[in-house]
Amino acid sequence: MTCLSRLAFAILLAAAPAIAESPASPAAPASPASPASPSAPAEPQTVTGRFTTATEVKPILTATKSSWIAIREYDGQDLLYVTQIWSWRCGLVAMRVAVNGGAPEPWDLPPCHENTAQPNAITDDDGLPFRSYPLGSLQSVLVELFYDDRTTDSATFTRPQVLMP
Repeated sequence: MTCLSRLAFAILLAAAPAIAESPASPAAPASPASPASPSAPAEPQTVTGRFTTATEVKPILTATKSSWIAIREYDGQDLLYVTQIWSWRCGLVAMRVAVNGGAPEPWDLPPCHENTAQPNAITDDDGLPFRSYPLGSLQSVLVELFYDDRTTDSATFTRPQVLMP
């Protein structure tokens, strides 16, 4: 996906209402009111075996939905990890996260490394796949994924479901 199309989609995403919370629902075509509007063209879905399209990564992310995030108590903070999502981010155009019933906010995804043997690898330049919050403050987390075929998926997690021992 080009930088221009990612920017255009990010603008659509910021202006659109949140998608419905539905932790158990499979990905479905987006409604015209959602950020993944049919008016924005879908990316080509040519299967290459490199896991860079929604067609290739959606089955993996759907099967591992219960592992999309993790919460870890560390050094007096709650750390919210999105490592599973980052590991299959090629095929996604955006991700939003809402904490404790708040409004979903964009969470930038690192670029796909399409000129390498492992496009979904997380490199040192990508940053770290977590955010810090005050200790004990994360009680629920909504994750919304927007695929490059213009479908969406979401899940809501409670602290006990995703708290690492």
